[in-house]
Amino acid sequence: MKFSLALLACLFGPADAFAPSVFGARRASSLSMSTEAPAKTITKLPASVKPGVVTGPALLDLLAHAKENKYAIPGVNIVGTNSINSCMEAAAKYGGPIMVTFSKGGGQFIAGKSANNDNDAASIAGSIAGAKHVREVAELYGVPVVLHTDHCQKAWLPWIDGLMDANEKYFAEHGEPLFSSHMLDLSEESLEENIGICRTYMERMAKVNMLLEFELGITGGEEDGVDNTDVDSSRLYTQPEEVYYAYEQLSSVPNAAFTCAASFGNVHGVYAPGNVDLQPVILHNSQKYISEKLGSGPLPMFFVFHGGSGSAQEDIRYAIEAGVIKMNIDTDTQWAYWDGLRAYEAEHRDYLQAQIGNPEGPEKPNKKYYDPRMALRAGEEAMAARLCKAAEDLNCVNVLNWA
Repeated sequence: MKFSLALLACLFGPADAFAPSVFGARRASSLSMSTEAPAKTITKLPASVKPGVVTGPALLDLLAHAKENKYAIPGVNIVGTNSINSCMEAAAKYGGPIMVTFSKGGGQFIAGKSANNDNDAASIAGSIAGAKHVREVAELYGVPVVLHTDHCQKAWLPWIDGLMDANEKYFAEHGEPLFSSHMLDLSEESLEENIGICRTYMERMAKVNMLLEFELGITGGEEDGVDNTDVDSSRLYTQPEEVYYAYEQLSSVPNAAFTCAASFGNVHGVYAPGNVDLQPVILHNSQKYISEKLGSGPLPMFFVFHGGSGSAQEDIRYAIEAGVIKMNIDTDTQWAYWDGLRAYEAEHRDYLQAQIGNPEGPEKPNKKYYDPRMALRAGEEAMAARLCKAAEDLNCVNVLNWA
């Protein structure tokens, strides 16, 4: 799911999109605009939703609040504490929740690229370490934070197995899982195998009040080791019957909680406008189809939006109307972080050529300029600003109407 130093930045109850489960906007375009009043009155957040990491019933309540109030949560891929902190800083500025998302490669990077990654050891350890960092500091930012993992294809399931071991251990000690949710991307498999494996994991995850995100159809492009650049275009569009089949199968798991990444032409990465044919009407049609099958009210499924970089705001908003409650962002925040570093170097170049000596004199020290924290902070600020812009597109500004 994905979004330059450009302005970076219900009919059902709380668990309506998750099948039977016992766990139950609006705008500003920069860091300085977070005090603007939303265009629409936002309903009170459920009392279960508080600052810090949200899991189980609180997570379901938060997602139901997003669907009811027609906003989507930015789901941001991170690679370390700098990008993690940028996410939470942005959320505090735009006044909404945030989803901090770990990939298998991102987890390995957190552990260290030179660390032993046999049997995904570094990917598992790094993801757990990053999650524990979030848990230690999230409340300081005063926003709800969802701890999530991104695309896990069939060959990478041992990574999720290791994280589930950590979730179960954490649950035994704290009464909630370490992570809020995990995504399985088995879209390269047959529909039956995809959902069959998802159901097996859903059974395990439900026991510790975790949410499962699954993918139907294929998100094109390439992201963090998942390369679908040459996929047949017909596989970029999910059919309503497939969505209903998945809903029916996963709903049969006691305490099931899930979201669906249904493909509607999405492509990972950056692309010029007009090169991707998004069809969010697929999501609307799928909701209608499931509702008719169930004899229920509208929007029974929670959808998520992958591959959003470069998407027109009208497509994003139309998808949100169809029950999209989260949009992945990676490509644009990667660029924003780099652009912040680039701009810092360009501004202070004459002070970054040697430890001593700059335009102010040959013996003047430059330590305060090459201190790594200075450039890294510039990257953090640029990424946070881009996320504020993303939150505006997603109607996710000033939505924390605390109970």
